[in-house]
Amino acid sequence: MRTTDVTNTAVVRDAARRLTRAAADRAPCPPVRDLLGTTDIGLAYTVQQQVVGERIAAGARVVGRKIGLTSPSVQAQVGVDRPDFGVLLDDMDVSALPEVPSSRLLQPRVEAEIAFVLAEDLADGDLDVGRVAAAVGHAVAALEIVDSRVAGWDIAITDTVADNASSGLFVLGEHPVPLGDLTPRDVTMRLYADGVLASEGNGAACLGDPLAALLWLARTAREFGDPLRAGQIVLSGALGPLVPVPPGTVVRAELTGLGPVTATFSRVHEEEEG
Repeated sequence: MRTTDVTNTAVVRDAARRLTRAAADRAPCPPVRDLLGTTDIGLAYTVQQQVVGERIAAGARVVGRKIGLTSPSVQAQVGVDRPDFGVLLDDMDVSALPEVPSSRLLQPRVEAEIAFVLAEDLADGDLDVGRVAAAVGHAVAALEIVDSRVAGWDIAITDTVADNASSGLFVLGEHPVPLGDLTPRDVTMRLYADGVLASEGNGAACLGDPLAALLWLARTAREFGDPLRAGQIVLSGALGPLVPVPPGTVVRAELTGLGPVTATFSRVHEEEEG
């Protein structure tokens, strides 16, 4: 094995260990860019695969992907300049819970977006907007609860990619809509926190069109050798700025054509409730 390969293996191991320990201890860690640098996106995705692989080995199941950093306002908030993607696992879906468990989160923020549920694989052949649109079974309003294991959200692109694109939890709305009844880029969004308007935007804020974001993901996932599959959920990206959500916050987002999606964040930690 070449010296570079040995070094990269050690870097991936150490970066993944730092992030998984932060998640397990519920204690944010320093950025991992001191290990990865700020330009090697491929290496950062290797760390992501290691982190996600450990969760899968512990029993989690892949249910889809999330696209991050699609909105210029969100890119400005976190100081990066390009989209990324992360993996959605079944234990991240808290749609059926009466409250979002705040104890599972470190420094959460919420964003409203359009979720696509795929009816077909996007593995072979030409990929264009028409093809990815035809693969969508339905769309639904969603809240993505992003979270960072990196202290203070002090992230460069390699930090967030390694940290599974700063994924946390997600909530899906209750009103699936066929894509033929919706023009995603024209959807408008208003998000309220404790009844106060906290974020607003529209589909055009998501790489110009959420379907363009889906196309970017379909191509990128296939390049990484793990294409999108039928049945998977794709969180297509924020339609407006991120909103911090401390324990006890009640969030409601309204997306035209898709209806509302709501979440109540628990006030106390689970161990305190017990």
